[in-house]
Amino acid sequence: MLKDGATYTELSVEQIAQAAGISRSTFYLYFRDKVDVLLRLSSSLKTESQAIAAAWRPTGAGGGVDGLARTYEGILQHYRKHAFLLTAIHEVAAYDPLVREAWSAYQSHFVDNLITLLKEEQEAGGTPADVDPELAATIMVRGGGQVIAKQVASSDGADDIDVARELALGYWYGIYRRPAVERRHHD
Repeated sequence: MLKDGATYTELSVEQIAQAAGISRSTFYLYFRDKVDVLLRLSSSLKTESQAIAAAWRPTGAGGGVDGLARTYEGILQHYRKHAFLLTAIHEVAAYDPLVREAWSAYQSHFVDNLITLLKEEQEAGGTPADVDPELAATIMVRGGGQVIAKQVASSDGADDIDVARELALGYWYGIYRRPAVERRHHD
């Protein structure tokens, strides 16, 4: 129903149960309410996106700014496949504290992963010691999450590669503080 354009707020338990081919009373055997349905549906969205993000490392094969861009592209593609669900989560999180807390906890997993990466990079000398890993990771996840959500909601995806690349460049040279590579021109 969400794929067909209904907003989550518009949907009733009766409509959800009818679409599932079950009675309203059967619905309540499995779900507390329709928010419970949304939270359960979002679990697979969360699991896969966390796996995509966790696979990237700043150094090594698939690392660096190019690997980070591919990671953002993968997350964009994943969210785009589930755009209706992402939209519903953002819609309901605006007024439901349970969904808002669940989404915040989900984003906290990304933040925790990045804190670990930033600290490892600091210890290895790849990221300066003056970077605050907690603050930098929070900015990267919350800011990037907003950009990604807006991109999925308002774009047909034709420019996803460009958006992923800009996110990667901004964070690689900003938060990770990698030096820009000088290009030499040959005359």
